[in-house]
Amino acid sequence: MKIGNRELGKRSSVFIIAELSANHNGSLETALKTIKAAKRAGADCIKLQTYTADTMTIDSSKEDFTIKGTIWEGKNLYKLYQEAHTPWEWHKKLFKVASEEGLICFSSPFDKTAVDFLEGLDVPAYKIASFEITDIPLIEYVASQGKPVIISTGIAEQEDIELALDACKRMGNSDIALLKCTSSYPAPIEEANMVMVKDLAERYNVISGLSDHTMGSTVPIVATAMGAKIIEKHFILDKSIGGPDASFSMDEKEFTEMVKAVREAEKALGKVDYTLTEKQKKGKDFSRSLYVVEDIKAGQLITEKNLRSIRPGFGLHPKYFKEVLGKKVDKNVEKGTAFSLDLVEHGKE
Repeated sequence: MKIGNRELGKRSSVFIIAELSANHNGSLETALKTIKAAKRAGADCIKLQTYTADTMTIDSSKEDFTIKGTIWEGKNLYKLYQEAHTPWEWHKKLFKVASEEGLICFSSPFDKTAVDFLEGLDVPAYKIASFEITDIPLIEYVASQGKPVIISTGIAEQEDIELALDACKRMGNSDIALLKCTSSYPAPIEEANMVMVKDLAERYNVISGLSDHTMGSTVPIVATAMGAKIIEKHFILDKSIGGPDASFSMDEKEFTEMVKAVREAEKALGKVDYTLTEKQKKGKDFSRSLYVVEDIKAGQLITEKNLRSIRPGFGLHPKYFKEVLGKKVDKNVEKGTAFSLDLVEHGKE
């Protein structure tokens, strides 16, 4: 998969996305400052959400449209999306500033009109939000644009994931990534299930990653260890500005620390390699080897009393210990001598 100038694959570094979401809090200036802060924090990408209250839902006061059981308890859906949406007239400016900062920028569309609008901005990829994974017509339309499609699996059962994948492939698009996501705000860490990152990649032969709503950096670090190639976190300039997503978003300091931890985790993972570095080879000096621990006179037997496996590692490998026991030395050998087969009477026989 290639997004902008970034190649994503098994050997690539983690692609770190800062999700702007509603964290502009209705201010274009705040949105622009947030993009610049995301760059400073080490993000590779800034992601937007492209919708209006009217493309997301309808203006209704019926009970179905009142949110229950979340941090937005009691809010009306239409009013929440009026508050949280990113004005479409901002997008061109946001994309421009992101590009100037060296950040890749794309968005989550929530209906066909948003896709058409984003196509006019030449987005390099699309994100399907967790709650839209069941919107098969939308996924088909997104996939038909021929660009990489990143899908969050927050509310998805296995059938939902397979239907979404089939929708993309039906449109001739196999450039797909699946992000493990827990659609709870904030998400409990015990529900993160990071083993799913590896399973999604192996089961569906796709790039996998994490769209994270837990608090802190622990889950992104674990995701990295599980092979995540994309990590998305909500990013906010300053939590004190408030807003619908502020409570589960990372500020610049937290995001910077997360990026550092992820990059260190990548380094720690390394590769399968049984050869030793020069430092590791030097460490063998402290391994065990065979040493003479009592003076032995020429012709005397080698015993467990006068020869032992001890540190340092300059003597004969301990694997020869039983082989030399009961044999004689061919010269006087002082205590503290690194043992070698040359000391055995009749050489190496």
